Amino acid sequence: MTGRPVPAAVAPGHGGLDGATARRRYVTVSFLFWLPIGMSIATGVLLFTERGMGLAAIAGFYAVHSLTAAAMELPTGGLSDVIGRRPVLAIAGLLNLTAFALIGLGAAGWAIALGMGLMGLARALSSGPAEAWYVDTVHAHAGPDADLRTGLARGSSATSAALALGTLLGGGLPWLLGLAPGLGEWPADTTGGLVIPLSVPALLGALVEGVFVLYVLSALPEPPRPRTTLRRVVGGVPGAIAAGLRLGARDALIRRILLTASAAGAALAAVELLTPGRAAALMGTAESGALVFAGLACAGFLCSALGSQLAPLVARFTGSGERAVLASLGLVTLGL
Repeated sequence: MTGRPVPAAVAPGHGGLDGATARRRYVTVSFLFWLPIGMSIATGVLLFTERGMGLAAIAGFYAVHSLTAAAMELPTGGLSDVIGRRPVLAIAGLLNLTAFALIGLGAAGWAIALGMGLMGLARALSSGPAEAWYVDTVHAHAGPDADLRTGLARGSSATSAALALGTLLGGGLPWLLGLAPGLGEWPADTTGGLVIPLSVPALLGALVEGVFVLYVLSALPEPPRPRTTLRRVVGGVPGAIAAGLRLGARDALIRRILLTASAAGAALAAVELLTPGRAAALMGTAESGALVFAGLACAGFLCSALGSQLAPLVARFTGSGERAVLASLGLVTLGL
């Protein structure tokens, strides 16, 4: 135990990847996972409206997604520690692929609700394994003192970039299809109305998820793990859930974070639910409304990235982290 970096040769399970290669692959995985999600943001509400769903039903679809993700976050939290990071990420990608296909083609409420539920489950499964793989790989190559901040920051930047680019693509594609002569009518003629311009981003997102799964399986090596059984995998789930709930109820700081995140999530959900329809009404067509909302959402992601960079400065300017949070909440209230 000399404290020197561990040579790559002693970590064959990670394919001998150096830090730079692991960072590039982690950034790519982050980008590919979030790009399809960004593509579905601008058109989701408008697509469901075109399918004949009312606002209450659409709110229910998004509630299914959010509640599934929240309910499964604790049960799936340690799954990648048991069966591996790569299998969990691949499962999440396959679930998202199925979800986007159901959302893009589904004309019935149950199909859309199922798709949103699968997407919520995928979101819970994908929470953490990519970061854990990157940390494991860098530590295996360079030792426990290796710098991780640069790679994790770039992964976060790739996520923001994927959401921004995906939102623009998702909002722009239906608009472009509506402009092209004949293309706005082509899908209904060939698929019985299952494929319309607003459903193209979701279907394209399913293709990207396929690429994501293939990339994860081929580019994220990791050491073999001991064989386990389904009973062992799920045996610790009740204890993990109980421990998480106890911690949230007992720790004042975590309780504040949970309450703040819940309030912010509710506000954002209201914005994402109501703004697309308002944009479509102002612009005259759903496709034009999707384009306008895509621009607004992209600007929001960019402002979010800017806010992350300004957070330390705001904390210094206000004198404390608590005051910085209050100032941030004031800006959010002003925006709403």
